[in-house]
Amino acid sequence: MKNQEIKFKRGKNSYSITIGKNILGILPTKIKVLCPQAKKIALIIDKGVPRNFKVLIQKILKNYELTFLSFNASEKTKSMPTINNFLNKLFAKNFNRSDLIISVGGGVTGDTVGFVASIFKRGINFINIPTTLLAQVDSAIGGKTGVNSTHGKNLIGSFYQPKLVLVDTIFLNSLPKKEMVCGYAEILKHALIKDKKFFNWLEKNSKYVLSKDSNKLSYAIKKSCKIKIFFVNKDVNEKNIRMSLNFGHTFAHAIEIKNNYSKNLTHGEAVLAGMILATRLSIIKKVCNFKILERIQKIYLDNSLDYTYKKFKKTHLIRNLIPYLKNDKKNNDDKINFILLKKIGQTTKPNSYKISIDKVKQYSKLIAQY
Repeated sequence: MKNQEIKFKRGKNSYSITIGKNILGILPTKIKVLCPQAKKIALIIDKGVPRNFKVLIQKILKNYELTFLSFNASEKTKSMPTINNFLNKLFAKNFNRSDLIISVGGGVTGDTVGFVASIFKRGINFINIPTTLLAQVDSAIGGKTGVNSTHGKNLIGSFYQPKLVLVDTIFLNSLPKKEMVCGYAEILKHALIKDKKFFNWLEKNSKYVLSKDSNKLSYAIKKSCKIKIFFVNKDVNEKNIRMSLNFGHTFAHAIEIKNNYSKNLTHGEAVLAGMILATRLSIIKKVCNFKILERIQKIYLDNSLDYTYKKFKKTHLIRNLIPYLKNDKKNNDDKINFILLKKIGQTTKPNSYKISIDKVKQYSKLIAQY
């Protein structure tokens, strides 16, 4: 399949997302155009990325002064101490703003490295090479960067656009099924909030996406990226409509924090659970039809993903999430700001369903029963 290119158009912050297989070789040409004064490149690479890719990138970028920094990426290391460590290493190597930082890794790596780039001397050139399906379809797109706090997920951060997002599907060959499921969650979310036709396609083709069929996977990535870009273009700094991308995430982030970011639970698995819980709440609030929930749950059942929400069958398990729901970054008062599902392809508008803690407690029994 021919390389795909999607444009994010926002004045000086415009950039492209290039999607293809075995496309790392285009890096030197892209860097020469996008960062013409760069002499030094810092590559911050997730330890989980196979070593052969590091060797390949080193060969491709041999004309630059390279600094390789390893990152043991996890939600626990996505923190301010990590940021300080990377900043100090860049200072020690005398990097300047015309040089370049490249992130090679999943969403945690991209978020962390992007934040480093945004605050190093008030902004250094940044290229993101996402290596997981989740990062390729979601976190690498849109310019959100940041780290976690003891008070919640992604509460410290900035909006900072990369010079380029390079999506090479060759990285996905080494991903385990659990990581493919993680990325698939965001693909499904994008279909649910914006594109009914894409949802219909996923009903028939999800099994091929999850089994890494090259053409189906590239199509799903491109469709997902286009939907993400649609919302980002409308609302770069997440003040309004972009919040729709958080469908399912209010519950998901609470689930992750409640589980102390356990490696046994991926972000995508939490999102899959969160979308079911949010859809149930949508039915309780009478904005969604029960048949919609049945269609969504059938995709889960057909692809053996129902384990993600089966654990939330008891009222107390829903109520246990409430203390963590309160710190969600969409909240701007004492109520919890939910994005609900109206129908496949459309959510409620941000800030239109703010629900009090007491009400969520009341609804928890019904949420568990559906």
